[in-house]
Amino acid sequence: MRSDDWDLTEDVDDFLARAGDFLRSQPGRHVMPLTWTARLRARGAEAFGTAAPVFGMLDRGGEVHATFYRLPSGGLGLTPLTPGEADGLAARLAALGYSFPSVSADHGTASAFAEAWRRHTGATPKLRDTRLRLYRLGTLTPPDPLPAGRGRLLGEEDLEHVMYWCGEFAKAVGEDVSIDAGTWADTRYADKRYTLWETPDGTPVSVAGMNPMIGGQIQVDIVYTPAHLRGRGYAGAVTAEVSRAALAAGAQDVVLFADLSNPTSNALYQRLGYRPLTDWAVYGFSSAVPEAG
Repeated sequence: MRSDDWDLTEDVDDFLARAGDFLRSQPGRHVMPLTWTARLRARGAEAFGTAAPVFGMLDRGGEVHATFYRLPSGGLGLTPLTPGEADGLAARLAALGYSFPSVSADHGTASAFAEAWRRHTGATPKLRDTRLRLYRLGTLTPPDPLPAGRGRLLGEEDLEHVMYWCGEFAKAVGEDVSIDAGTWADTRYADKRYTLWETPDGTPVSVAGMNPMIGGQIQVDIVYTPAHLRGRGYAGAVTAEVSRAALAAGAQDVVLFADLSNPTSNALYQRLGYRPLTDWAVYGFSSAVPEAG
C-alpha cells in the first residue's frame, strides 16, 4: 500500500465533508471517529489538549476507504485497516515526523499498526491491560423481573451525585481525569444524557449515560453502580432504560464498550440484547521519533 494514498488535513470540517459518508456507512464500527469529531466541532480542539488535531483519509479514485484521527491529547484512532494499509499509514506518518503515545482501533488494526510503527520508528508497542469489546444492540430484552424502583432522567439536583459517580467510573477504567464542579464542563462526561435508577424511596442507586446521536447511532457510555449496591439488578435496569431511550430517539445503531475482564457486565449486556461487534485494543508506545516542527 502506497503511503501517499493518505490525504491529511487539520480541518475537521474538511475531513467530515470528505469522509463523513464513509463514517456514517457503518456508524457502529466508526463510533469513535464520529464521536470525537463531533466533540471537536462542538467544543473546539483546545478543550481536549494542546496539539493540533490531524485527520487522514485513505483515498482511492476519489472514494474514502479508511480514516485516522490524531486527538489534541496525542492519541491516534483508526478505522479498520488491512496490514498493508496500516504499514502505508505508519510509513507516511513516520516520514512526516509524527509521534504518538498510543493507538486505538479494532484489535486486528491496532496490532497491525503497532507492529508497523515499530518497524518504521523503533518505538516499542505495549498492549494495554484493559481489553474491550464493542457491542451493538439487537433486540432489546429488559430484565424480568426488574428491581424495585424506576428509571428517570438526571435532574439538576442530582448533578453533584453523578459527578462523583463519573469520577469513580473514570478511576475504575484508568482515566487520568479530575471530575468536580470546576472541571466537569471540560470533561467528556459533560455532553451525555444521564438516566438514573432509583429505589422506591427516591434514592439513586445506578446511572447510565448516552452520547448525543451522531450519524444515526448512539453510544451508551457510562454504566456505573457503586460497589456496595451491585448484584441487585440495578445496572441491568438502568442500561435497559437508557437503551430504550436511545431507540426512542431514533437511533439505528445503539452501541457500547465493555471491559472483557469483567464477565458479569459482558453477560449482562448480552442478556439485554447486545451482540459482539468487534474486539478493541489500545497500544502504548514507549518511545518514538521526535515530532516535526
